Amino acid sequence: MNSTKTWSGRFNEPVSELVKKYTGSIEFDKRLAQWDIQGSLAHAQMLQQAGVLSEEDLAAIRRGMAEISEEIEAGRLQWSLDLEDVHMNIEHRLTGKIGDAGKRLHTGRSRNDQVATDIRLWLRDQISVIQSLIQNLQTALLDLAEQHAETVMPGFTHLQVAQPVSFGHHMLAYVEMLLPRLRAHGRLPEARQPYALGRGRVGGYDLPDPARNHGTELLGFEEICQNSLDAVSDRDFAVEFTAAASLVMIHLSRLSEELILWMSPRFGFIDIADRFCTGSSIMPQKKNPDVPELVRGKSGRVIGHLIGLITLMKSQPLAYNKDNQEDKEPLFDTADTLIDTLRIYADMMRGVTVKPENMRNAVMQGFATATDLADYLVKKGMPFRDSHEVVARAVRRADEAGVDLSALPLQVLQEFSSLIADDVYEVLTPEGSLRARNHLGGTAPEQVRFQTARWRKLLDGTQKAV
Repeated sequence: MNSTKTWSGRFNEPVSELVKKYTGSIEFDKRLAQWDIQGSLAHAQMLQQAGVLSEEDLAAIRRGMAEISEEIEAGRLQWSLDLEDVHMNIEHRLTGKIGDAGKRLHTGRSRNDQVATDIRLWLRDQISVIQSLIQNLQTALLDLAEQHAETVMPGFTHLQVAQPVSFGHHMLAYVEMLLPRLRAHGRLPEARQPYALGRGRVGGYDLPDPARNHGTELLGFEEICQNSLDAVSDRDFAVEFTAAASLVMIHLSRLSEELILWMSPRFGFIDIADRFCTGSSIMPQKKNPDVPELVRGKSGRVIGHLIGLITLMKSQPLAYNKDNQEDKEPLFDTADTLIDTLRIYADMMRGVTVKPENMRNAVMQGFATATDLADYLVKKGMPFRDSHEVVARAVRRADEAGVDLSALPLQVLQEFSSLIADDVYEVLTPEGSLRARNHLGGTAPEQVRFQTARWRKLLDGTQKAV
């Protein structure tokens, strides 16, 4: 009989080695060790307040946990597959150090509520790191936006030239996608779920509520789980976090796709610093944008984890089931992937070189100011649908001549409408088009500078989002 199992008294034969390997989680959940110790210390203080532990027991537990924490940090703790998971490994080591006081620690909890609390604590710390990294990336994008408030580039729909926009305005779109509190990572704080420790059996534990509330305060949770069944089986916080992480990765994947296109000689809008690119083993001229390509690929990895977690939960009856052991690896990898991506992305964006001349030349190839001409006619009194038709015919003439609208002589433009005068050329230039859109949310350089300043105040906390 394997005497290391805490539940072995119920069984007549030991668990097979194959089952041990298949069901053990220590290889991946040991990364929760410090949070498990943090939860155990709060639980011990709760038990002491409830009269279950003496002050001497509490002191011994604190001393033993401090030693175990040092062993883990130094890589000296020997993790055992026989002990299944991080919880039992730490408890076994603690009991070996301090005796009966270690055995009393598990009063009033199960591994089910232990792991639910550990993951919440771990995830709370990851969220803080991720929020800081997102703000760092936003700052890198703001730097580009500020520098290129007047740099003209084509705005695209259907990947066809639509209207002139500034490169700064384009960068601000991605800053908005990563907006704190309101979008994307703003959903991350929802993972800060109620305190679950002490709710672990199916029906809960017979401990005073003030003691459990004390544990809530010690660990920084805002509230306590109100239902024992939900406390041990809920993984909504993991799904919500992974969904939020998927959104962030989707946004970065979209930007990556644009960087890849813009770096291509067919566009030639930007260059990415050599340290973020690789070459070809056969074609010496190649400079491949590997980082954005991998970000694009890793977004599928994170989205896959979201689908996996949703699928994991969809058929589970209450309360805890062993299925939930499968929540940790996708959750860990989601956080790791997002953190690594955000770190490298901010550095990469600071290594982007913009090529304004190529961007402007591209604007001149796609009749980007056609809508400006339509708006010009509307301001002269023509109904928009009529102006749309007039401009469409003017575009066809320019296309046949192989020139931009701004290159058509005034008398040619006046063939399409007598409302057109020599002031039309003020709106047919890309720069004039930008200046004309000087309204909230517009691409005018003045608006880009306004939004950049607003965002800097948001990120340093001197202004609130609205």
